[in-house]
Amino acid sequence: MRFGYTIIYVADVRVSLAFFEKAFGLKTRFVHENDYGELETGQTALAFAAHHMGRDNLPAGYVAADDSAVPLGVEIALVTESVKEAHAQAVRAGATVLAEPSLKPWGQTVSHLRCPDGTLVELCSPLSD
Repeated sequence: MRFGYTIIYVADVRVSLAFFEKAFGLKTRFVHENDYGELETGQTALAFAAHHMGRDNLPAGYVAADDSAVPLGVEIALVTESVKEAHAQAVRAGATVLAEPSLKPWGQTVSHLRCPDGTLVELCSPLSD
Protein backbone atom coordinates (compact mmCIF):
# COMPACT_ATOMS: atom_id res chain seq x y z
CA MET A 1 0.00 0.00 0.00
CA ARG A 2 1.18 3.52 -0.77
CA PHE A 3 -0.42 6.95 -0.71
CA GLY A 4 -1.22 7.85 -4.33
CA TYR A 5 -3.00 11.20 -4.38
CA THR A 6 -5.43 13.55 -2.72
CA ILE A 7 -8.46 14.71 -4.71
CA ILE A 8 -10.32 17.89 -3.78
CA TYR A 9 -13.76 18.35 -5.28
CA VAL A 10 -14.17 21.92 -6.55
CA ALA A 11 -16.55 24.06 -8.59
CA ASP A 12 -13.99 24.80 -11.32
CA VAL A 13 -10.94 22.58 -11.76
CA ARG A 14 -9.04 24.99 -14.01
CA VAL A 15 -9.60 27.92 -11.62
CA SER A 16 -8.28 25.87 -8.69
CA LEU A 17 -5.24 24.72 -10.69
CA ALA A 18 -4.52 28.32 -11.73
CA PHE A 19 -4.87 29.56 -8.15
CA PHE A 20 -2.45 26.94 -6.80
CA GLU A 21 0.03 27.87 -9.53
CA LYS A 22 -0.21 31.59 -8.78
CA ALA A 23 -0.34 31.24 -4.99
CA PHE A 24 2.12 28.41 -4.41
CA GLY A 25 4.09 28.00 -7.66
CA LEU A 26 2.82 24.45 -8.29
CA LYS A 27 2.56 23.63 -12.00
CA THR A 28 -0.27 21.71 -13.63
CA ARG A 29 0.93 18.32 -14.84
CA PHE A 30 -2.34 16.93 -16.20
CA VAL A 31 -5.83 18.20 -16.92
CA HIS A 32 -8.81 16.54 -18.57
CA GLU A 33 -11.40 19.05 -19.78
CA ASN A 34 -12.73 20.79 -16.64
CA ASP A 35 -13.40 17.50 -14.86
CA TYR A 36 -10.03 16.56 -13.37
CA GLY A 37 -6.53 17.99 -13.01
CA GLU A 38 -3.31 17.30 -11.14
CA LEU A 39 -0.50 19.50 -9.91
CA GLU A 40 3.17 18.62 -10.09
CA THR A 41 3.87 17.90 -6.43
CA GLY A 42 6.36 15.05 -6.58
CA GLN A 43 5.56 11.37 -6.14
CA THR A 44 2.16 12.00 -4.52
CA ALA A 45 -0.24 14.08 -6.61
CA LEU A 46 -2.56 16.83 -5.46
CA ALA A 47 -5.61 16.67 -7.72
CA PHE A 48 -8.87 18.51 -8.26
CA ALA A 49 -12.08 17.05 -9.62
CA ALA A 50 -15.35 18.74 -10.51
CA HIS A 51 -18.24 18.57 -8.07
CA HIS A 52 -20.27 16.53 -10.54
CA MET A 53 -17.62 13.80 -10.31
CA GLY A 54 -17.87 13.92 -6.53
CA ARG A 55 -21.63 13.50 -6.75
CA ASP A 56 -21.16 10.55 -9.12
CA ASN A 57 -18.59 8.93 -6.83
CA LEU A 58 -20.44 9.70 -3.59
CA PRO A 59 -24.18 9.52 -4.34
CA ALA A 60 -25.06 9.94 -0.64
CA GLY A 61 -23.37 13.35 -0.79
CA TYR A 62 -20.43 15.16 0.80
CA VAL A 63 -19.65 18.58 2.26
CA ALA A 64 -18.21 20.81 -0.43
CA ALA A 65 -15.37 22.92 0.97
CA ASP A 66 -16.58 26.01 -0.90
CA ASP A 67 -20.09 25.64 0.60
CA SER A 68 -18.88 25.37 4.19
CA ALA A 69 -18.79 28.55 6.30
CA VAL A 70 -15.80 27.13 8.18
CA PRO A 71 -12.87 25.10 6.85
CA LEU A 72 -13.29 21.34 6.68
CA GLY A 73 -11.28 19.29 9.15
CA VAL A 74 -8.71 18.31 6.51
CA GLU A 75 -5.75 20.35 5.33
CA ILE A 76 -3.13 20.24 2.62
CA ALA A 77 0.34 20.95 4.05
CA LEU A 78 2.91 22.53 1.76
CA VAL A 79 6.51 22.59 2.99
CA THR A 80 8.61 25.66 2.21
CA GLU A 81 11.84 27.20 3.42
CA SER A 82 10.14 30.61 3.70
CA VAL A 83 6.67 30.40 5.22
CA LYS A 84 6.36 34.19 5.58
CA GLU A 85 7.11 34.85 1.90
CA ALA A 86 4.91 31.98 0.69
CA HIS A 87 2.10 33.11 2.97
CA ALA A 88 2.27 36.67 1.61
CA GLN A 89 2.28 35.40 -1.99
CA ALA A 90 -0.79 33.23 -1.36
CA VAL A 91 -2.64 36.18 0.19
CA ARG A 92 -1.77 38.34 -2.84
CA ALA A 93 -3.19 35.55 -5.03
CA GLY A 94 -6.49 35.59 -3.14
CA ALA A 95 -6.13 33.25 -0.15
CA THR A 96 -7.82 34.18 3.13
CA VAL A 97 -5.64 34.30 6.24
CA LEU A 98 -6.75 31.97 9.03
CA ALA A 99 -3.52 32.10 11.05
CA GLU A 100 -0.45 34.24 10.43
CA PRO A 101 2.95 32.53 10.36
CA SER A 102 4.08 31.60 13.85
CA LEU A 103 6.87 29.57 15.40
CA LYS A 104 5.60 26.38 17.04
CA PRO A 105 7.16 24.90 20.22
CA TRP A 106 8.73 22.11 18.16
CA GLY A 107 10.63 24.65 16.04
CA GLN A 108 8.51 24.67 12.90
CA THR A 109 7.05 27.86 11.40
CA VAL A 110 3.40 27.35 10.37
CA SER A 111 0.57 29.42 8.88
CA HIS A 112 -2.95 28.53 7.74
CA LEU A 113 -4.86 29.86 4.74
CA ARG A 114 -8.14 29.15 3.01
CA CYS A 115 -8.17 29.07 -0.79
CA PRO A 116 -11.01 30.55 -2.84
CA ASP A 117 -12.26 26.99 -3.52
CA GLY A 118 -12.49 26.38 0.25
CA THR A 119 -9.36 24.23 0.59
CA LEU A 120 -7.53 24.60 3.91
CA VAL A 121 -3.77 24.94 3.38
CA GLU A 122 -1.02 24.82 5.96
CA LEU A 123 2.29 26.36 4.97
CA CYS A 124 5.10 24.98 7.08
CA SER A 125 8.85 24.95 7.30
CA PRO A 126 10.65 21.62 7.16
CA LEU A 127 10.86 19.74 10.44
CA SER A 128 14.33 19.70 11.95
CA ASP A 129 15.96 16.38 12.71
